[in-house]
Amino acid sequence: MATLTEGRVPRLADIGRLVIKIGSALLVDGSSGALRADWLRAMAIDIAMLKSRGMDVIVVSSGSIALGRGVLGLGTGALSLDEAQAAAAVGQIRLARAWEEVLAPHGIITAQILLTLDDSEDRRRYLNTRATFAALLARGAVPIVNENDTIATDEIRYGDNDRLAANVAVMAGAEGCILLSDVDGLYTANPREDATARHLPVVAQITPEIEAMAGDAGTGLSKGGMKTKVMAARTATAAGCAMAITEGSTLRPITALESGARVTWFTATLDPQTARKRWISAMKPRGALKLDAGAVRALGQGKSLLPAGVTAITGDFQRGDPVVLEGPEGARLGLGLSRYTAEEARAIAGHRSDEIAAILGYPGRAALVHRDDMAF
Repeated sequence: MATLTEGRVPRLADIGRLVIKIGSALLVDGSSGALRADWLRAMAIDIAMLKSRGMDVIVVSSGSIALGRGVLGLGTGALSLDEAQAAAAVGQIRLARAWEEVLAPHGIITAQILLTLDDSEDRRRYLNTRATFAALLARGAVPIVNENDTIATDEIRYGDNDRLAANVAVMAGAEGCILLSDVDGLYTANPREDATARHLPVVAQITPEIEAMAGDAGTGLSKGGMKTKVMAARTATAAGCAMAITEGSTLRPITALESGARVTWFTATLDPQTARKRWISAMKPRGALKLDAGAVRALGQGKSLLPAGVTAITGDFQRGDPVVLEGPEGARLGLGLSRYTAEEARAIAGHRSDEIAAILGYPGRAALVHRDDMAF
């Protein structure tokens, strides 16, 4: 895969892992509450096209509440929390099945992942989610992600799938994120109210002036206005992920984007791996792992840290906490996120990975610290 030049508008061909966010208004007809089946089938063709190029694709799909409310006869007005969660419970089944039915003819496996804000803010859940994405993508599956509206209350909700998509891009280490919406990008003012508003094709930096341009206008089905999209862009670009906003109602909107459809790109100045390592480096360690010479050599070759290479453990840390990686003489080598608690790490230290299940009583991960979770 080509490397994205700093601040440059990316080509889709340069992106190895892409998150595509799809708004409710694109998937569900606002008047009938029915799924827009023709649009969804066309979207599946675009996804298959990207997959054929070797790209990893994750879809953040709205639409569960919009689909479920019609089935439950809840009308078009505002819903209470209980009604919205009931609609989501009904709609999530239909939404996942719809995606499976349109992707299966292309030989694509579909997976469903339901997330809440807690899942990205809690480090252990964050690592679990990241590992799940990695396992699915390694096997060619397309994860279909939605907010877990059936259980989430206001204090643990994203509240919109724009920000959810940005956080998924960060968790999955994506280089690109495309928000397919009912608008074709960011303007200097709301174009529906100001005829002099100018479209901005590229935003290299999110300044207070850029934030001031964002309004809150959205459709009846959509919760996210331009303000939430700019917030999403800030999250994505800080993690090295370029983000695009483009109008998605046309059939095969990804093909249209490649053919020159109007879009606003928010460019990233770092790649995701560099941004992640900076994030890890800034953490305060909760403990330390002392390594033998063989483990140090393995890390130098870009490998993960296995329990067999650990000779001593200090500190009291939980899964997902940062720990110092030390050489045989105590020299600090770097920082990593532990996949085990301190108690578990002490139990498996010095043992082969195939012995973990017998020692802990349950199957664990082979690596104590994965190479993607290290910063030197």
